[in-house]
Amino acid sequence: MPEHRNYLSVSDLNSKIRYSLEKDLSSIWVKGELSNFHHHPSSGHMYFTLKDELNEIRCAMFRANNQFLKFNPLDGMSIRLFGDITFYEQRGSLQIKVSIMEEDGVGDLHKAFEKMKSSLEKEGLFDKKYKKKLPRYPKKIGIITSGSGAAIKDIFNVLGRRAPQVKLILKSVKVQGDDAPNQISKAIELFNSENCVDVLIIGRGGGSIEDLWAFNEEIVARSIFKSLIPIISAVGHETDFSISDFVSDVRAPTPSAAAEIAVISKDAILKNLKSLEKQIIDLIMLRLEKYWVRKDQLERRISISKPQVRILNSIELLNKYYERLVYVNNQNFIHYKNNLESLLKRLVGLGPHNVLERGFSIPTDIKGNIIKSPDQIKVGDIFNLKTAKGSFKGRKI
Repeated sequence: MPEHRNYLSVSDLNSKIRYSLEKDLSSIWVKGELSNFHHHPSSGHMYFTLKDELNEIRCAMFRANNQFLKFNPLDGMSIRLFGDITFYEQRGSLQIKVSIMEEDGVGDLHKAFEKMKSSLEKEGLFDKKYKKKLPRYPKKIGIITSGSGAAIKDIFNVLGRRAPQVKLILKSVKVQGDDAPNQISKAIELFNSENCVDVLIIGRGGGSIEDLWAFNEEIVARSIFKSLIPIISAVGHETDFSISDFVSDVRAPTPSAAAEIAVISKDAILKNLKSLEKQIIDLIMLRLEKYWVRKDQLERRISISKPQVRILNSIELLNKYYERLVYVNNQNFIHYKNNLESLLKRLVGLGPHNVLERGFSIPTDIKGNIIKSPDQIKVGDIFNLKTAKGSFKGRKI
């Protein structure tokens, strides 16, 4: 019957669990692979997961202990921990409170990552000469991520605030799991075949190395390398690095940062326009100032040289030259006229009519040719003799 049973409250049960665990599992050494590592920036505490092939457990290493670490913990590392099991009664959860952390080698995933990274780097997929420049003012941005994740919300929020005029095109894909690499690769290829965007953002929010592994797969890396569209990789948090980060044209520490890198904010554009406007106005004012200075210089030169007086003097001198020219032309005309009349009188005086008037006569043969010598006609030939009063015929004897 229920009334005869002894019941423990949840608080009593959790208290007993805590007592038993902390009594039997204090000051223990554990080794495994580091995953989902996060170093809190403000408190300095470290939070992560320690796992093996089958299981995992949460861990915390507070600042007082982690400040003496001699290495930088990274996802995929194989580590050794010393600490105590702590049980939080309020939440019914446990974790290892770490006092000491030591390197124990490299985990399997970390080895696979380094192997893939080295292979692709040797092929030249990371070379800067293949990196494409991002467009300064993109009109359309393609996004490849989960349609329901936190990353897409962050990207939409940032782009909506910074550049509401930019059109966003999302191709939702799985970002973790067995099929995720194929979906990401096909989305990249589809965007390139459609050629409908100016830049691509691929990525996801934070997670463990296992969660982010799809972006370390070779099929994704090669699709990124073949893309003709510039790609920004934004996988996880700032401390997370993936193969896609190295192959992409630009790496962003977070999806939000990728959105900020992809566009210039409208405020920055307006600021640039105002700066250009000021530069243009300053240039115009500088040129106007030069022109005004030149104008003042010319006015002073004009005032000193008094061009009006010089022009009036020149006009007066020109008028005198004109009058002199007219006078000389008139005198020359009269002189040439008188000479012409004199020559004309002399010419008329030498004319045949005037010669005949002075008593001379002109003999011609029957053909009208003037006879200049007696030898031109024979004895007995008839000739004409022209005088001032008339003509008559004669015969040579």
